[in-house]
Amino acid sequence: MATNQQNPAKAALNSKLKEFFIEQLQDIYWAEKKLVKTLPKLADAAHSEELRAAFQSHLTETENHVTRVEQVFDLLGEKAEAKECPALKGIAEEGEEIIDETDTGTAQRDVGLIFAGQKAEHYEIATYGALVQLAKDMGKEDIADLLSQTLSEEKAADEKLTSLATAGINREAATEMA
Repeated sequence: MATNQQNPAKAALNSKLKEFFIEQLQDIYWAEKKLVKTLPKLADAAHSEELRAAFQSHLTETENHVTRVEQVFDLLGEKAEAKECPALKGIAEEGEEIIDETDTGTAQRDVGLIFAGQKAEHYEIATYGALVQLAKDMGKEDIADLLSQTLSEEKAADEKLTSLATAGINREAATEMA
């Protein structure tokens, strides 16, 4: 096993770690692009104006996330390629099922949309958190900084969804009759 004892960060840039990092970057790139298509559907399906606005606001952020991931590929000297993300694909499909299986204009649907949104956010938080650490381990602070910006925005989006749920949407759904 070849190692570079004198400069481990430089060695990491030609390693299996970098290969794994790029694969995960391709995964989150696909996920972000999928969310650009999915968030408008969630916004349209939302009953609560605040929830609709949260999804629309996060759409703008997500478009910026796509751009940031492309910047990371550029910084690595790699072509930006997306690789299907089975996890996010499943979460998006679950969100569509929630829309299909709940009544239009109900808080119950909004609760389901929040669930779907938070599942996506938690996946992204986990992925970006790990990518930030790997970037640091490879000595790529510029990349870690870019990905950290996205990680912060994903955490804020998750907190916003929690706030909407606890501010009344969950209670409203509890009063709706089956």
